[in-house]
Amino acid sequence: MRGRHSHQSEVPPVRCDVVAVGTELLLGQIVDTNSSWLGEQLAAAGIDSCLQVKVGDNQARIVAALQSVLRDADAVIVCGGLGPTHDDITRESIAEVMGTTLEMHDVIADRIAHMFASRNRKMAENNLRQAMVPRGASVIEQKRGTAPGLICPVGDKVIYAVPGVPYELHEMFERAILPDLLARSGEPRKIASRVLRTWGESESGLNERLQPLIDELDRVGNPTLAFLASGWEGIKVRLTARGADDASVKSLLDSWAERVRAVVPEVVFGYDTDTMESVVLDLLRARGLTIGVAESVTGGLVAGRLTATPGSSDVMRGGVVAYASDVKFDVLGVPRGPVISEDTARAMAVGVCKTVGSSVGLALTGVAGPAEQDGAKVGTLCIFDHRDVARRPQDHARTRRDQRPQLPAPTAPAPLATPRSAAWTRLKFIKQSEFRLS
Repeated sequence: MRGRHSHQSEVPPVRCDVVAVGTELLLGQIVDTNSSWLGEQLAAAGIDSCLQVKVGDNQARIVAALQSVLRDADAVIVCGGLGPTHDDITRESIAEVMGTTLEMHDVIADRIAHMFASRNRKMAENNLRQAMVPRGASVIEQKRGTAPGLICPVGDKVIYAVPGVPYELHEMFERAILPDLLARSGEPRKIASRVLRTWGESESGLNERLQPLIDELDRVGNPTLAFLASGWEGIKVRLTARGADDASVKSLLDSWAERVRAVVPEVVFGYDTDTMESVVLDLLRARGLTIGVAESVTGGLVAGRLTATPGSSDVMRGGVVAYASDVKFDVLGVPRGPVISEDTARAMAVGVCKTVGSSVGLALTGVAGPAEQDGAKVGTLCIFDHRDVARRPQDHARTRRDQRPQLPAPTAPAPLATPRSAAWTRLKFIKQSEFRLS
């Protein structure tokens, strides 16, 4: 995540870094998604987080890592190492940093024993290791597993320990850790974010166009703005505001989101949890239209993304994966000949409307590789939108020829980006067309 944050007095003084424990993380056997998730949550809450560390299952190294992080940070979240086995040594390491010992927490021990009994399972004695707590620490109740979380004071600083299971970590962070961090920050506790979803502009391009607003936000300090490059999901522009109450936070977000959108209106397609597919389906639904999809190069990816959107069944009629040329000819009525062209995409779009009974047809054909086809280069993509309005058909075509190096794999990158390009083409077509139901 890359962003611009003000460092004036408005920014909360609390800094919270992250330490992920587990040799499996260092060996690449497990991908550390916990640290990235925590980083995103801390940033969204306006809490500074400057360092993320991975350390193996070795007590001396865990202790050294915690001591090093706490020299500069006010708080640290430790993920993992709270299980029942001999190599789960986060509790012992934290106790050493605190200068104390572990003690049995009877309430936790009883809860763990009851959990096993309720499932008619025998509890191994080593499960009681999870009930050992550093003296002076507070317990974060476990609601989804067996290992509790911990809030451990170290002088005027604090270590939070949470299980490495994401499902458990997320719940503990949201219920106990974030409120405690916000209370320590001394800042207003009402914090919210608004995410503008964009497509069609690079991160650097957005940064350049929004620079005057970023400079202004740096001066005022609230809200903050950050960019998040999300692969084929586009670039997210996140605004995070703090205030004394929900109304003041919402007012700030509404005002600044509108200002951001006014600078880059043509690339913003939605907010927060909107996806391009959900926006396309909502626009079609509002106009009383249905859609069918004919795909060649994408092999069903576009239809898959549309149907994966909740509530799509009233708009999405169906699709045809016409990967082979003869399927294009025989099923969709494409004239025989070269199949990588806008004319072919047009015929596919018209054909799928007839085949599935939709009012709108979206068609895609192109060359994924590894070799050229019909004289078209690898990476060529033809997208066609069609609506058969009585006596006045409406069409929109787009051909993109990406000059990408041929890959050794059997397919080129084009199909991966195509569902996004197709949805974007459809979105622009809907907005630019005047649909009149006949």
